[in-house]
Amino acid sequence: MLNPASCDLFAIPYFQFAQLKKYCPELIPQIKADYKREWNEWKTCILQVSEGLGSPFAEPHIEKWCNGWQVRAHFFAYFKYEFNKNSAAILSVLLNRRRLQVSLDWHCYRADRSQINLSQYNQWTEDFDFRQFADFDIWRGDESEYADFRRVKQLTSQDLSLRSDEDFWCIGKNVEKADLADIDAVDFISRTIRELLPLYEKCHQ
Repeated sequence: MLNPASCDLFAIPYFQFAQLKKYCPELIPQIKADYKREWNEWKTCILQVSEGLGSPFAEPHIEKWCNGWQVRAHFFAYFKYEFNKNSAAILSVLLNRRRLQVSLDWHCYRADRSQINLSQYNQWTEDFDFRQFADFDIWRGDESEYADFRRVKQLTSQDLSLRSDEDFWCIGKNVEKADLADIDAVDFISRTIRELLPLYEKCHQ
C-alpha cells in the first residue's frame, strides 16, 4: 500500500499549477494521474486505520491531493475523538518525500475555534513519562517536517520547557522512506495512535 515509491510522488520540480504550466506543461497529465493513484492508496490506508480504531473516534479528516491551484507537497490526515471534534489537538498522519509520520499535534489552523487552547494542549508534557515514550520522536511545532528529530530519551524535563505562549511540542513516530517497504502501514499508524492516546486525552482534561 504505502512504500518507498509513495514518497517519490512528491519529488517534483513545482507544486503550483501556474508554475507547472509555465515550465513543464508536458508533465501535468502524468503528475495528476500519479497523484490521483497514490492519493487513493493513501485514502484506503487511512480508512482502514479508522475502521480498526472504531469508537470513540470520529471519521478521519483526509486532505485532498490538490486544492485547485497546487498539488500537495505531502498527504495529510488526522483523527479525533467524536466528542473532541472541535479541538485543535489532533492525532496527525503525514506522508512526505522523506517519511511517514504519526504524531500528537496542535492544528494551528483550527486554534481560533478550538474547544481547548494551546496551554491545555501543552498539559501532555506535565508529569511526562520519559520511560514510557523513550523511543518516540519529539520536535517543536515550528520545526520543519523534513528535519532530523530527536528521541524522547535524549531529552530531560528541562528540555521540554516552552519558549513562548505560542510554543508547543509534537510527539510521535516516523518511518523513513527506505523503511516503508518493511512495515505494514495500517498497523504502524493504528498502533502509534493508540500509544499516543494517554497524551491526547490529557490535553482534554
